[in-house]
Amino acid sequence: MINIFRCYSKCFWTMLLGIFAYENSDAQQTDERPNIVWLVTEDNSKRFLRLYEEGGAVMPTVEELAQNGIVFNNAFSNAPVCSVARSTIISGSYAPRTGAHQHRKMKQVPLPNGLEMFPTYLREAGYYTTNNSKEDYNFDKNAQVWDESSRSASYKNRELGQPFFHVQNFAGTHEGQLHFSEVNLAKLENQSSVNDVPLFPYHPDTPVFRFTNAYYRELHEKVDKQMGQFVDDLKTAGLLDNTIVFYFGDHGGVLPRSKGYVYESGLQVPMVVYIPEKWKGLFPMDMGSRTDAFVEFIDLGPTVLNIAGLEVPEEMDGKPFLGEMISLSDLEHRNTTFGYADRFDEKYDLVRSFRQGNYKYIRNYQPFNIDGLFNFYRYKMLAYQEWYSLFKAGQLNDIQAHFFNSREPEALYDLEKDPHEVNNLAANPKYKSVLIDLRTKLQQKVAGMPDLGFYPESFFLENGLENPVQFGQEHRTEISELIRIADLSLTSYRKAEKHLLTALESTNPWDRYWGLISCSTFGNKALNFEQRVREIVENDPENLVRIRAVEFLVLNKRPISTRIILNILKKANSESEANLMLNTIALLKTVNSDFQISIPTDMFHSEWTKKEGDYINRRIEFINKT
Repeated sequence: MINIFRCYSKCFWTMLLGIFAYENSDAQQTDERPNIVWLVTEDNSKRFLRLYEEGGAVMPTVEELAQNGIVFNNAFSNAPVCSVARSTIISGSYAPRTGAHQHRKMKQVPLPNGLEMFPTYLREAGYYTTNNSKEDYNFDKNAQVWDESSRSASYKNRELGQPFFHVQNFAGTHEGQLHFSEVNLAKLENQSSVNDVPLFPYHPDTPVFRFTNAYYRELHEKVDKQMGQFVDDLKTAGLLDNTIVFYFGDHGGVLPRSKGYVYESGLQVPMVVYIPEKWKGLFPMDMGSRTDAFVEFIDLGPTVLNIAGLEVPEEMDGKPFLGEMISLSDLEHRNTTFGYADRFDEKYDLVRSFRQGNYKYIRNYQPFNIDGLFNFYRYKMLAYQEWYSLFKAGQLNDIQAHFFNSREPEALYDLEKDPHEVNNLAANPKYKSVLIDLRTKLQQKVAGMPDLGFYPESFFLENGLENPVQFGQEHRTEISELIRIADLSLTSYRKAEKHLLTALESTNPWDRYWGLISCSTFGNKALNFEQRVREIVENDPENLVRIRAVEFLVLNKRPISTRIILNILKKANSESEANLMLNTIALLKTVNSDFQISIPTDMFHSEWTKKEGDYINRRIEFINKT
């Protein structure tokens, strides 16, 4: 009888403890591995936070995390726009190497052989992986990445005792929040204060810019409250003491001359990592510290894997900056970052940057392709519209007007003295050794990947999409040659002239393509090639080479028949090829007021233009109105 009673008593307490454990399951998990949470805000440079700069937004949640963690003074997105930045993060790899470098994607690309999106490895190791909710990857996604990825995705749905990796995205600071109309502006101005808001030196001092700047800081404060609610939920559930929390922006932005551009305003992001006392042994610094160590988005995935005790795949370019085996000395020696900007919607460009310490090098491979070239989404912002209007009216100073003028092929900035990158030192003989050093390191970087951005997008999509990394390796020598031709514009014309002729006479269309771009960079110095360029316009078998020849002639204000140009456009073989050619026409109409052309709306394949707002429609509308 006594034994029966003891049995029932034991069963009762076991059942009661089970119920208690179930009801408090958020707090009941293994102590062997930490939970990891990412709080990700959109489109915000570190310059908008009081944590980094005077006059920045007051963000108590982020600041409290910083008091119990590490503030990274030099955290960088490798790309200044969403899909490319997020593709870099999820793969731990440079986007120009993997073919994920264009925004937005025309087609998705496969991941490198042997590599999965990094949450896959966490999931395989027993983590519950959740994303709420933005993905925006340029890669094909396998089904094993996330247990949940949606607006309702939550770590709370995991099994009892299961560690989790959760990404919570906050869209309140996204660029679209600044797409208010003049009517909206009048209403919002009554609710906001613009007193003493700091302005950037390249922006005009106008009520529109002052308000936009102030309002954007207010959006940060609203998002901080949302993040505070999320963190409070972790505390209430008893999870914060076992959860490492990363806060960062998904790239810089979003006032004009930030998002989409490799200036620091587009690449440098806020980053704070909160460290529970229990896990401080994984970190080489004391809680409440700041570090000047450089960390990049390619490093985020490897860092999470390292914190979780997992191996980092060799196929990743990034290296862990926290976790086991990472020393303070290792962190302190990290002082370089690499950036890239290619297509942003319908606006094409090819810009690369390399920063080492306080010196920043920017290589504009098509310097005549102005920063301020019209982009439909970008110019929905009143500040962009006003800035361009003031430029056309001649009401900007040289620093403010630079955004709408041709750029230098290369730029060098001392960010300690010039944090806003307005004083180009590339031509200053005092900085020649620094210039050559950083130029060489960037050249080695793009050739070493190798960088697929040196092929036109349409050619890559047709020939390299099946296996981009392998395609790049197989064409490594050719890409190096294209980079060499592109860099002819960095030397004197006298030294470059015979090499340009060789490129223009080459049987390789992409040699001719880059030879023409270098000629356009030299401007009227290269007009001795005019006859050869006209032959290319008339007879070259490659449409994109012909349109680059047109570009050279019109930039130098040489006459050319619009009939010939329309005939080239009409022969476009793909939507991406048509887009790139229309980018040239949009540029020419913007910078050469004498150039007149109208594009028939029915010129291109109906499949490319059937949706209102498609890139081709947007470009044609802009060209025909300009």
